[in-house]
Amino acid sequence: MRRRLTPAALLLPLALLLTACGGNSSAGTSDGGTDGRGPVTISVGDQKGGSEAILRAAGELEDLDYRIKWSTFTSGPPLLEAVNAGAVDIGGVGNTPPVFAAGAGSKIKVVAAWHGTSKGDTVLVPDDSPLKRPEQLKGRSVAVAQGSSAHFQLVASLKKAGLKLRDVDVKYLQPADALAAFTAGKVDAWAVWDPYTSQILKGGQGRVLTDGDGVTNGHTFQVAAPAALKDARKAAAVEDYLERLRRAYTWVHDHEEEWAKVWAKETGLPEDVALAAVKRTYTTRVAVAVDEPLIASEQEIADTFTALKLIPGEVDFAAFTDTRFNGDLPPSTTAARPSEGS
Repeated sequence: MRRRLTPAALLLPLALLLTACGGNSSAGTSDGGTDGRGPVTISVGDQKGGSEAILRAAGELEDLDYRIKWSTFTSGPPLLEAVNAGAVDIGGVGNTPPVFAAGAGSKIKVVAAWHGTSKGDTVLVPDDSPLKRPEQLKGRSVAVAQGSSAHFQLVASLKKAGLKLRDVDVKYLQPADALAAFTAGKVDAWAVWDPYTSQILKGGQGRVLTDGDGVTNGHTFQVAAPAALKDARKAAAVEDYLERLRRAYTWVHDHEEEWAKVWAKETGLPEDVALAAVKRTYTTRVAVAVDEPLIASEQEIADTFTALKLIPGEVDFAAFTDTRFNGDLPPSTTAARPSEGS
């Protein structure tokens, strides 16, 4: 029998999902604990089941000679607002929130990047939908979180299909409302990201019409406060933190099932959904340099949203990056690890 997931069950990990790709959801944060010891403290913005969980599972929070103070946010935009205000020194977000923060003139610097596949970034339709090709979305209603990575993925996917955003009936809904609308049949499609994609597929509630693989850049970022980077001791701590985080992502790739169990426990995701999302999306990520091709790719996103008048002016994305932590990392064009999917 096909297992149906209720909207309530699907919303358990909502805080994680919003932060990962950063729609304009309501702001929210909670203070977490502190790791390490020493005279220097860096404040890290995180999400439930995010960087802290990965680092702890990989054993990378041991032997710290500085302190990490954790704060958990419910979405990307308020996390970057905290970075802008200097309340957070560094935090992780998807490929689109930094563009909107840059458009607002925020004090942020992208300092680290990962490149993964975009197979988990999808436009979903119900199983019984008559839609078979992206071109058939013309005139149809599509739910998407405004300003999220899914928003750009939708724009890019429509362009590839010869359509413009105005050719579809866009319903700007945050995931809680979009999920309810999708499962109730009130929208024809839903542009969203993993693990929502895995939840819908595992629950037998929809199928993929198209995905972002080869359409969007698949980048995720660590974004820091310029003031923290100007502090030599904090900058050194940030460098060590990024090195640990890169090793932790390598650990995740080598321990998929172990990480999926930890992630499921942290977020409330069913273990099979967590493992599907891990294989499809999260273990594909490779640490890469913040370089010219990456900046150009983000500039394209910025220019797209400027043209749509969702960003009030032109953005020079290069001005919001800091390349000092690149080291000997491979270029941003390095292929992501293969996605196993499920």
